[in-house]
Amino acid sequence: MPDLPDLEGVLSRLIRSQLDFVVIGGFAAVAHGATLVTQDVDICCGFSPDNLLRLQAALAGLHPVHRTPARPPLRLSAETSREVHNLYLDTDFGPLDCLGRVKGIGPFPVVKRRSVAVELPAGVCRILSIDALIEAKQAMGRRRDREAVIELKAIRERQRRGPEPADANGR
Repeated sequence: MPDLPDLEGVLSRLIRSQLDFVVIGGFAAVAHGATLVTQDVDICCGFSPDNLLRLQAALAGLHPVHRTPARPPLRLSAETSREVHNLYLDTDFGPLDCLGRVKGIGPFPVVKRRSVAVELPAGVCRILSIDALIEAKQAMGRRRDREAVIELKAIRERQRRGPEPADANGR
């Protein structure tokens, strides 16, 4: 298992599978310009059976297992998918946390409305907007989240101000 998640590899597979999802957490913060280090990929997604089966297909070949002591492999069916609300998985590309709701924001449909589209080599991917990400991090309240909020607010303020004017030398 790699030390850091293969973000590009995971997102490429999720995008190609047409999974309905939004990147949240540390990698969403990094996409907005934060300098955080994160050990897993966090997404919020629709937990319909069809969407979960697309997730399972996207992860095929990456040996996804539940991050529990027994580490059973991911095996979903249309019937068992109805009982799933969150998935905490280890894959060959690193840890992947799949949530049905985001604390401070709400369930997936609200998260999706509060996201922005970014163009990646594999296609369009949605990430939590900076405002929603700040709200989610504040709701989590952990030390690392409070630190991320400070940085994200500074980034948001710089974005609102726009680019710095060039000096007389064009710098």
